[in-house]
Amino acid sequence: MLDSTVVNQTQEVLDSLNDALAQGDIERAAALFATDSYWRDLVAVSWNLKTVEGPAGVADLLSHQLAHTRPGNFTIQPGEVPAEEGGVVTAWITFETAVGRGWGLMRLRDGKIWTLLTALQELKGFEEPRGTRRPMGAEHGARKDRSSWKERREAEQAELGITTQPYALIVGGGQGGIALGARLRQMGVPAIVLDKHDRPGDQWRSRYKSLCLHDPIWYDHLPYIKFPDNWPVFTPKDKVGDWLEMYTKVMEINYWSRSEVTRASFDEASGTWTVEVNRDGTRVTLHPTQLVLATGMSGKPNMPRFPGMERFKGTIQHSSQHKGPDEWAGKKAVVIGSNNSAHDICAALWEGGADVTMVQRSSTHIVRSDSLMEIGLGALYSEQALANGITTEKADMIFASLPYKIMHEFQIPLYDKMRERDAEFYAGLEKAGFDLDWGDDGSGLFLKYLRRGSGYYIDVGASQLIIDGEVKLAKGGIDHFEEDAVVSCCRFRGQRVKLT
Repeated sequence: MLDSTVVNQTQEVLDSLNDALAQGDIERAAALFATDSYWRDLVAVSWNLKTVEGPAGVADLLSHQLAHTRPGNFTIQPGEVPAEEGGVVTAWITFETAVGRGWGLMRLRDGKIWTLLTALQELKGFEEPRGTRRPMGAEHGARKDRSSWKERREAEQAELGITTQPYALIVGGGQGGIALGARLRQMGVPAIVLDKHDRPGDQWRSRYKSLCLHDPIWYDHLPYIKFPDNWPVFTPKDKVGDWLEMYTKVMEINYWSRSEVTRASFDEASGTWTVEVNRDGTRVTLHPTQLVLATGMSGKPNMPRFPGMERFKGTIQHSSQHKGPDEWAGKKAVVIGSNNSAHDICAALWEGGADVTMVQRSSTHIVRSDSLMEIGLGALYSEQALANGITTEKADMIFASLPYKIMHEFQIPLYDKMRERDAEFYAGLEKAGFDLDWGDDGSGLFLKYLRRGSGYYIDVGASQLIIDGEVKLAKGGIDHFEEDAVVSCCRFRGQRVKLT
């Protein structure tokens, strides 16, 4: 049953915000926000990714941006009904600025705005050709010297970057780079995505044999083309690579493979970049207006150095160089580290018949995959979430609407439930000597990822091998290498342990 009181309260706040903004009354607009409140803006008002706190922060944002971006016309999103739970009203909203249209999510507490997310979706006059604006494709009628779609596409690929310049150059052709390339393509912005690998998707194909995504499919969709309904929940890495290659082609992304940037400089006078590129052995100079680095957060190996490594007669390789367990059958392997890749590689080596030892140098946050799916992600990224009307787009917005400063308040209760549910599992790990943690404040995986980018493992089976002693565990830093051994320094007793 529709709660008209909640709807009316929500619209009254939005109407008051619209009136204050239209009148340029920054003080009155800021007063609509609670003392403990947050406005997260994704490009719409600030032309940046920005979070401000409290009425003072809102006033500061508006004093700099109100006259320039002119946000307004805030209203409840058509087809959506505000909901109240635990004293908090949550409402999906739409709005406009002087140059664009957007949507967002607002939470009210005690009649004041507690959190507000605003995200720009499109620019006026540059709307994407989708829906009723989709291109015809076929050109009906008859005329001489007509060129086909294939001929026009080939001409564009031959000319862009050679006789014509891209407006945007995206360095890095993984999922982030090609997703941005697809978005710019739909907006009619000439862009090139370049990458050092031979083919799109090789970033995934080149990783270790057993790698699968640890996050579920509903979390992984790319813009415009979603994975099919029968796609596996956890995608194998080569299947990811093939999808990215297909996506790059059908989305008509201008993708330069076997290409690396050797130098880049910005000219203030012209407002353009000069970027020197080695394109498959040929030097090409580009002059884009926008240069985007989409090289990822884990693209470069971080290879530690230990005394004696040069004398070691065995194989030393970074996880990015590890192809799989096939060549390690019947051999002894030491894996230094205790996060996602280390666990995956240890499990695969054990399956391949190797004698495996993991070296844990610091505590690790571990969460079982099924518990994370059910408790941590199920409300946002799952078939049940879709059945409840939470699309991937909505889920992304809900997650983005939580400022990092208060995100732990939402995460801690979830991880407390996981800890209780899997108490026997964690007791087994501790009995095996494995050092566990739950993040700085017990908030678990997502905050640890945001704060550190590492220090966790989503368990898909390797933890049981440690519990059962099938994968041996050594703790402490690496003291040195010998010709036939890795020597670990136990941090608790000052002992050196030779791993041969």
